[in-house]
Amino acid sequence: MRTLRYDLPASLVVFLVAVPLSLGIAMASGAPLAAGLIAAAVGGIVAGLLGGSPLVVSGPTASLTVVIAGLVHTYGWQATCLITILAGGVQVLLGAFKAARAALAVSPAVVHGMLAGVGIVIALAQLHVVLGGSPQHSAWDNLVQLPGQIADLHGHKVMVGVLTVSVLLVWNRLPKHVRAVPAPLAALVVAAATAWLFHWNVTRIDLSGALGSWSLPELPQADWHQIAGAALLVALLAGAESLLCSVATDGTHTGPRADLDKELSGQGVANVVSGFLGGLPVAGVIVRSTTNIRAGARTHWSAVLHGGWVLLFALCLGWTIRLIPMEALAALLVFIGIRTISLGHVRKVHGHNEVPVYLVTLTGVVVIGLAEGVLAGLALGALLALRRLTRVTVDKREEPNGRLHATVSGSLTFLGVPRLTAELRGIPARADVDLDLNIDFMDNAAFEAIHSWRLDHERLGGTVTIDELHDEWYSMAASGARMFPAKSPPKPAGHWWLPWTHPRRRTTGVQECRLTQGAAEFHRRTAPLVRPIFTELAGRQQPSHLFITCADSRIMPSLITSSGPGDLFTVRNIGNLVPCAGSEPADDSVGAAIEYATRVLGVHTITVCGHSGCGAMAALLGGPATTAGLPQLESWLRHGAAGLDRLAAEREPDASLDRPAAEREPDASLDRLCRLNVQQQLENLRTYRRVDEQVRAGQLKLVGLYFDIATARVHVVPPRSPAAPAEPSQR
Repeated sequence: MRTLRYDLPASLVVFLVAVPLSLGIAMASGAPLAAGLIAAAVGGIVAGLLGGSPLVVSGPTASLTVVIAGLVHTYGWQATCLITILAGGVQVLLGAFKAARAALAVSPAVVHGMLAGVGIVIALAQLHVVLGGSPQHSAWDNLVQLPGQIADLHGHKVMVGVLTVSVLLVWNRLPKHVRAVPAPLAALVVAAATAWLFHWNVTRIDLSGALGSWSLPELPQADWHQIAGAALLVALLAGAESLLCSVATDGTHTGPRADLDKELSGQGVANVVSGFLGGLPVAGVIVRSTTNIRAGARTHWSAVLHGGWVLLFALCLGWTIRLIPMEALAALLVFIGIRTISLGHVRKVHGHNEVPVYLVTLTGVVVIGLAEGVLAGLALGALLALRRLTRVTVDKREEPNGRLHATVSGSLTFLGVPRLTAELRGIPARADVDLDLNIDFMDNAAFEAIHSWRLDHERLGGTVTIDELHDEWYSMAASGARMFPAKSPPKPAGHWWLPWTHPRRRTTGVQECRLTQGAAEFHRRTAPLVRPIFTELAGRQQPSHLFITCADSRIMPSLITSSGPGDLFTVRNIGNLVPCAGSEPADDSVGAAIEYATRVLGVHTITVCGHSGCGAMAALLGGPATTAGLPQLESWLRHGAAGLDRLAAEREPDASLDRPAAEREPDASLDRLCRLNVQQQLENLRTYRRVDEQVRAGQLKLVGLYFDIATARVHVVPPRSPAAPAEPSQR
């Protein structure tokens, strides 16, 4: 049922897209047109059944057009079929040895550059056909002879090409029910019908080499090294495109993920069968795969059925291909070739500074050849990656206290030692230096450079304090505790979360204001990272939570909840208390926050967070003597008396609270009271009418948290069962 409902309609859509593209690719490759249909049928059926990507549709691909055209020109078509068989065997072996993931190491800049270069080569060659001439064997020759070809126009042939491109351009702007027919098929049908109706003088497609004229592949008349190289090139290019197509399609659907090794082996078997039957090399094609997914396909049966439709068309309706003008197919290829040059791809690689790799690959493919262009792009990509290892930055600035602060960033390898040494030598002698190592790796050569400079600087009267922001590369190597390089346990970048008194946080004197130092550190390290977020928040706040917690200095709401700016609307007071609505003594500060959060901000959750060792709860346990001389604190703590009463009720059987405070179990009682207090404050929240209404309507959720300081763990405190909130006030 699933196949009939989803895969069958999708297979018909893909079939309508595949037929014209397969014919065009075969023509551009210099192969018999039937070879394109054979490859489409085999790719759909064999690769669909044996491949590891359920929604990928395989067939002849434009990216191999340049290679196949060169092989056909050099060795002939039958020998090219044997090379296709050998390439398929290579793919099967690579899949068996689990080598598929290695193809993903190719830079996208190389892939996009290769596709754009192939598109330009195809467009230049087929433009001659549109203009009524014949394509040359190189992109340069096609470009040189283009002016002469334009001067010798053939009117009807050019009109067919212009009509085909026009239909392709406007088709996506037509009503949706019209666009149900794929644009390539519509363009060829319109061009063929117009040429037949007006009796235009066009070139008709030659079906010599059709399905009925099959012959065995032939051994190429060339050195076996050249044959092996050609087979390896076809295997790698077709395999890489198939794997990249599998990865791309995985991101567009929620079905089973691709098994890349199985996909590579399936593509290899398909290439063996396609070459044996006289078809073009097969690969996963992103255009057909995307069409397949958009058409609603669910399983691999869509690709298999599409191959069956192509085979049925070739056997029963192949004669209709003679009605298609050759110029219409060429115009379709020109359009497809130009569209491979995507500005979106250029913007993506530009964001990663890989435009040179893209341009070198594109230029190499157009001017020299496909293999040479790809190798040139890979070589440049490797050189740029190597160059990045030499990119070491040292930012130096003088602090108000007179110390020199220097930050070293990058990967410290031997390649960056010359620049690193030059920057460190530029630090004045006898300066007091704070050196931050914001690095992700340090090899022995870089360590020796820093360590030698430090020893020299300190010998001349200066001081050096080294602080590593990520890993203990330097300190481990300097101590000799382990063989270098040593990697320490991971920790968060920067030290913003450490207390001022922590040994890792340097201070220059007790008299200096640590808040000022902290603000300076925020401006230096954190502000540049969070400035875009605060810019968005500058207009208004939209928190999703009201967070009520204790004023205890050890509690950091953003740290223990992993929240960021704008997430929490926070209320802090002694004991994380929520006075009941209308209670005495009156306190409007918490009530005002609750009112504003629920009525104006529209928060979805109110959280009460208590913690271990709470001083307010300890004061309640200690009795009135604890708050003697602190009348305001004593008055405030009355809002937590209900939690103390609940603790007393729990302990009534053993009357432990009747004993003097010194004879009780302070740690257990305090921990229990802290948790009970969270439950009590959640119930106090229900005394606010607006809160109670929203909770009952399911619009607001109340959550209790308990932070165990000693273990740095946050626990969820369940509500008291059975819940018995006090009667809501009218507030």
